[in-house]
Amino acid sequence: MTAENTTNTHMNTSREDGAKPNSPAAEADGEPDSKGGMPRKPKKQTPYSFRNWRRRLHVSDVTVVEKATLKRAVAGTVVGNFMEWYDVGVYGYLAITIGVVFLSDASPAIQRLFSLGVFAVTFIARPLGGIVLGQLGDKLGRQRILAFTLLSMSGATLLIGLLPGYSAIGFWAPLALIILKLAQGFSTGGEYAGATTMVTEYAPDRHRGFFASLLDVGSYLGFAFGAGLVSLIEFNLSPEAMQAWGWRIPFILALPLAAIAVYFRTRVEDTPAFQQAQNATTEKTAAEHKGVISLIRGYWRELLMAFVLVAAANTLGYTLTTYMPTYLTTTLHQNMAQSNLLTLPILLIVAACIPLTGALSDKFGRKKILFAGALTGLALVIPAFELMEQGTAGTTFLGLLLIAIPVIFFVANLASSLPALFPTASRYGGMGLSYNLAVAIFGGTAPLIMEALVSATGRDLAPAYWIMFTSACGLVTVLFLKESARKPMPGTLPTVSSQQEARDLVATQDKNPDLDVKAIIKDAEANGTRQVPETIKTAARAIRETQQM
Repeated sequence: MTAENTTNTHMNTSREDGAKPNSPAAEADGEPDSKGGMPRKPKKQTPYSFRNWRRRLHVSDVTVVEKATLKRAVAGTVVGNFMEWYDVGVYGYLAITIGVVFLSDASPAIQRLFSLGVFAVTFIARPLGGIVLGQLGDKLGRQRILAFTLLSMSGATLLIGLLPGYSAIGFWAPLALIILKLAQGFSTGGEYAGATTMVTEYAPDRHRGFFASLLDVGSYLGFAFGAGLVSLIEFNLSPEAMQAWGWRIPFILALPLAAIAVYFRTRVEDTPAFQQAQNATTEKTAAEHKGVISLIRGYWRELLMAFVLVAAANTLGYTLTTYMPTYLTTTLHQNMAQSNLLTLPILLIVAACIPLTGALSDKFGRKKILFAGALTGLALVIPAFELMEQGTAGTTFLGLLLIAIPVIFFVANLASSLPALFPTASRYGGMGLSYNLAVAIFGGTAPLIMEALVSATGRDLAPAYWIMFTSACGLVTVLFLKESARKPMPGTLPTVSSQQEARDLVATQDKNPDLDVKAIIKDAEANGTRQVPETIKTAARAIRETQQM
């Protein structure tokens, strides 16, 4: 599918904007209605009527994305997030076993720190991957880079499952594991940024929150699937068999899962917004492709806001998904199998609630939902940790559920809020840089930081204070965030899901509180994404020639 398939560019020349004769769109070519309610007779068209045309939105300006195309785009991005978090779930639940296999001569404490450290290593490479792949995604296209990230992520996961252990090849085993996790982290750095960029550029403005939130449904389902698979294998194998070969099964299963994911992803074309930006030749658009230095200089405020919001959200998210199994078993000394099983239904509840919360943001606004996430992150974490300290299955489940509440509010809105901070030509790069730096510093290190806080203070509640700090930073940042719900993405014109919706939007543009028509047109023309149809150019030339006669 090309941009021409999704963008309505061929309209009737006599009424190009698709409006009825006395609608606001029609009045742009003549005189507005008189105060008495009866429309005045339009004045004779002059060369300046072309200027009036440019001041209004027309049907040819509106991008119409068919439902089938949107479904393919969402499916193609969700599967990548599923694969990314499948690996996180598998590795997180096998962390203790991996420490034994790849560092068998060390003490249990060193093995545990090694395993968590290797997990953190993944995030060292993420910012580099986000920068490199983000820049390439803005130049070469979202679809190509997302195909690469999926293949490289799944390839690294498969190879980890085939690696010999320490007993077979000595120190080469942990070294090879670290190298593969670095490669995986590099490719993962371009995955979420590219997926959010693609789905938000495809999604209709009025429902962007809902469709973008589906990405994180894939994330949590992927984590739950990986964790559940590990738990199932552990229940059916002895600890000896698990260490000998059972741990390899979930990693090797990445191969067939990746084949399914590649099928979905290769069926998705690049977004109409990207193709329009590629066709633009303005100096401003060209300047935005100069590199990461220009990106930081031009959008440092947006990058900083995205960084803080991702830090707050992922501190909570990685606490729930990655740190809790370790915290419950090593700090609170609860049964490992029970701790793992209690986490799984929480992840399924999160996955079910995320699209509902995304839809709420379309109705009430992104800022309100993100504010609720930060506020509940401050208010609920101490009660959550106190409940888990009680040690029973019921109180542990309730504690995990309290942590899940701010996670739902935060995560459901990041995918729609963050890409809206950047214009099309710099969106992938901006997301790749800000998101991955924040995840590397605050997400991947969350288990290590929290474990270190417990060791340093001797208090089981220490992780709660770290979560409260990052949530407070997120709360302040939300106050400075511009509302993006139901509005076109920066530098682009409105996106809808049907031709009728496009006509309705044009006819009601003067009364629509979500449309700042002047700003939208100015922004789109500055970014080169608004093209004047040839029929209008021809009509303007004919009028000018008539006036000169």
